Amino acid sequence: MAESIPTLASLDMQPYLVDGALPSDLDGKVGIYAIFDQAQTLQYVGFSRNVNVGLLQHLVRCPEQCHWVKVYTVERPSRTLLDDIRQGWLAENGAVPAGNSDAQLAWEKPIDAKTFMTEAERQEIADADPTDVNKLLKQVARRVEVEVKAKVEARGAQMPIKFNPKLKEQGILALK
Repeated sequence: MAESIPTLASLDMQPYLVDGALPSDLDGKVGIYAIFDQAQTLQYVGFSRNVNVGLLQHLVRCPEQCHWVKVYTVERPSRTLLDDIRQGWLAENGAVPAGNSDAQLAWEKPIDAKTFMTEAERQEIADADPTDVNKLLKQVARRVEVEVKAKVEARGAQMPIKFNPKLKEQGILALK
């Protein structure tokens, strides 16, 4: 029997964070979600094999846009079903949000700290001995990590955020 596709309008709007944490009932659940900003304007529609992991990644990558969420979990995961629901929700919205178009990389890929380098950091890396580049990129990643964590905490999040230390040497901040 085919699973029916819920409309976005039929789902309850929930706060993204409750008492500084993501909704615990979504941990380990497969589902699709729509993320809204403070004004409840749709920002992104995505799906994950663990909804809480997906929501945490988006909170870290785009904290200012993650204020509200609508979630639909599925018992039998099917990429086709999740894609169909996403397309239905985007059509229902009437416009594709930036998170699913122009800003998609910011929502879906790890943070590339190199894009936040200062001119001084760029010059230091350009002038560095090749054996020192990874160390310098790690320093940049650590500086950006502090900024990212401050933004997430400013949103009210109180959960620990840990990035993969190996990827910092490449200037990449990916959740561990």
